[in-house]
Amino acid sequence: MTAYSFLVGVAVKSSAVLAMAWLAAWLLRKRPAALRHLVWTSAAASVLALPLLTLVLPAVRMPASGALLALVPDITFRTDSTASAAAAVRFGLAAQQTRPAPAHSPIDWRLFPMLLWAAGALLGVAQMVVGGRVIAGARRRTHPHPAQVESVALAEAIGVGHAVDVLEAPAGSMPMTCGLLRPAIFLPADACDWDAERRRVVLLHELAHVRRGDAGAHILARLAVALHWWNPLAWLAWRESLKERERAADDLVLLSGERASAYAGHLLEVARALQSKPPVAWAALAMARRSQLEGRLLSILDPHVPRNSVARVSALAIALLAIMTVAPFAAMRAQDQPAPQATSPQDVEATIRAATDYATLDLAARQFARHEQFDSAQKLLEAALQLREKSAGRQSAEYVEGLMKLGHLARLRKQDTEAEGFYRQAVAAVDGKPEAARPLTSLGVMLVAKKDYPQARDYFQRAQAADPEHGGMPLTWMALTYSREDGAAAQAEAAFQQAIAAEDPASADAATTLESYATFLKSQGRDSESDAAQAKAVSIRKALGAQAAAGTKALATGSAVYKVGNGVTPPAVLIKKEPQYTEDARVAKYQGKVVLYLEVGPDGTPRNIRIVRDLGFGLGEQAVDAVSQWQFKPGTRDGVPVTVAATIEVNFRLL
Repeated sequence: MTAYSFLVGVAVKSSAVLAMAWLAAWLLRKRPAALRHLVWTSAAASVLALPLLTLVLPAVRMPASGALLALVPDITFRTDSTASAAAAVRFGLAAQQTRPAPAHSPIDWRLFPMLLWAAGALLGVAQMVVGGRVIAGARRRTHPHPAQVESVALAEAIGVGHAVDVLEAPAGSMPMTCGLLRPAIFLPADACDWDAERRRVVLLHELAHVRRGDAGAHILARLAVALHWWNPLAWLAWRESLKERERAADDLVLLSGERASAYAGHLLEVARALQSKPPVAWAALAMARRSQLEGRLLSILDPHVPRNSVARVSALAIALLAIMTVAPFAAMRAQDQPAPQATSPQDVEATIRAATDYATLDLAARQFARHEQFDSAQKLLEAALQLREKSAGRQSAEYVEGLMKLGHLARLRKQDTEAEGFYRQAVAAVDGKPEAARPLTSLGVMLVAKKDYPQARDYFQRAQAADPEHGGMPLTWMALTYSREDGAAAQAEAAFQQAIAAEDPASADAATTLESYATFLKSQGRDSESDAAQAKAVSIRKALGAQAAAGTKALATGSAVYKVGNGVTPPAVLIKKEPQYTEDARVAKYQGKVVLYLEVGPDGTPRNIRIVRDLGFGLGEQAVDAVSQWQFKPGTRDGVPVTVAATIEVNFRLL
């Protein structure tokens, strides 16, 4: 799961939770305000817990429907700064091709909304921290208010079982409550001039917040809106939480025996006397926000409004409902790629013990590498190498092949030092023999990536000398190396010509060399010669493709395999795995199109994948590895899922 898809999933799930909270609050509109406030507090806690639960709960994989893929564009594609891959799908004879992916810019556009989200969240959290520090400083600098004595008896009467500090705030300021572990009430200095009844109801209101634990709920709600600042539903939840919190405190004051008309009058007078609002009033629980005053007065004076506190049973029921709602949401994933089967180290060891030949272990290692379980893949390849040594010896082509596989895996893991070690072991095992050409070429390619061109050319020369009959690709790499160096265009062209002459003119390697040569000629401004070389490569690819197509035609004409049309509906892609560039193709700056034939079974899985049109530098194998992990909604015939032949075009493009 990518960071972008994770954040999009959190955004979608949190919006759904907040929408359900809004619906629940609406259904409870004739119930006590305390109950609705509990709903909004539970919603805030839920959206804060969602990211963590999404990470820690076992995933419930859900196929990504077309609607979800439209909501989360390119959820299965991950691009880097050097290469990307896009895929278009065609089904049967009646080709239905998706619109080609636009060229990607060097910077992934998804980075911008992620950074914007993070910046807004950090700003909101920073604002909370600043507000908390300001209030903490005010508490340290403020003297106890004379009303402290009155508050002791009122706290006991309202059910607050611990002392609450009453501190003196500037005259004309708003009464406020703050503090989670050590609650305190700020009363304006001129509260001493109020009549005893007004002072009592104001203290009762603030003590009601303390009894209800509203400071904690306030922090949850504020943190939720800070982290989801872009979401209008989060701001709605914040506003409703403030409103219902104050109404719940009003209800508690009225339940203590205060007359509604007198309480409303005192509340109105406190609001009128307000001269200034502290700049961090949002960080505390302010009593008389003018924007809420009208609704509160109407609620206070309405005798039909239920004012009961929330019973523990009701609070527990809402908490359980929130857990039951959030946990499945958090576990659900829009599956952007098939989850690899969980395999323990014991399973890997069992596979090694049961294997009687290295081919079985190689195949298992490839499957693990596909799912980025590299440690398990390496263990299997190391075990396969031991079987190769036992069966053929250290100086054999089989042993060299095993070392090459370990080297390629190390390069895939970005472990260049380990990869170089495996390649050097392979060279040492068969030095001077044709089998040394491949590891020598791989060592040279790694040096090209490091821009050590002279040493790279030395390796390519040694590779060509080791296997002169099949020395076309080392010569191609020699040409590519010269093409990177200033003033070496003539040497590059000579090497390209030598490579073309050394290769079978009908082979895939010849097409790869011609395509690379065409790119070189184009960079030299020789467009007509470039077009001619490209045309030769296209001709070779078409001929090879025709041969492959002839082989796949028999596969597609079986009675159990259908083509789109005549009542057969096409499969639909549900899950895609991004094809990855090989290191060789990236270093060679090579791009093009791979065409695959496959059959989509009634269960939606691809099978019988064949390369119809290949590319060099291992890109064809990468396309097969990626597409084999795709998942489809199967095609149907008369409403029944059937096996449908399909063609996949995988376009590898450099940024």
